[in-house]
Amino acid sequence: MPKNKTLAAWLTFLLGPFGLHRFYLFGFTDRLGWLLPLPTLLGLYGVQRARNFGLDDSLSWLLIPLLGFTIAGCAINAIVYGLTATQLWNTRFNPKEGANHASGNTSWLTIGAVVVSLLVGSTVLISSIVFSFQHYFEYQIEEARKISQ
Repeated sequence: MPKNKTLAAWLTFLLGPFGLHRFYLFGFTDRLGWLLPLPTLLGLYGVQRARNFGLDDSLSWLLIPLLGFTIAGCAINAIVYGLTATQLWNTRFNPKEGANHASGNTSWLTIGAVVVSLLVGSTVLISSIVFSFQHYFEYQIEEARKISQ
């Protein structure tokens, strides 16, 4: 069955943090597909801890960026898949089909996946970096206050 580039781009953006795009493209023996949910679930655990214990919980502010970086990484991967040339896509993922097979074509839905991935991925990446640095520096200030007293 030929692998569709548009479907792969949307799967990577929407369900990539759980590794489903890897299973679609490489099958259920793909190790990265099985490992990818780990940082996602750790990040979701960090969000739950932050909801239960507040943002001052140091473990939560260490775990939450894992979720953001995983989402951002999958968004970048969706952009790469969406912008891959038809011939290169079919050579890599559809070697039994011709180089110009329709499953590797770019459509407006593919461009939509690229645009949405760019918007959401960049926002999540910047937010994760800001969240990490803010909590790191707040922690450093608190530790400096403890030492100075």
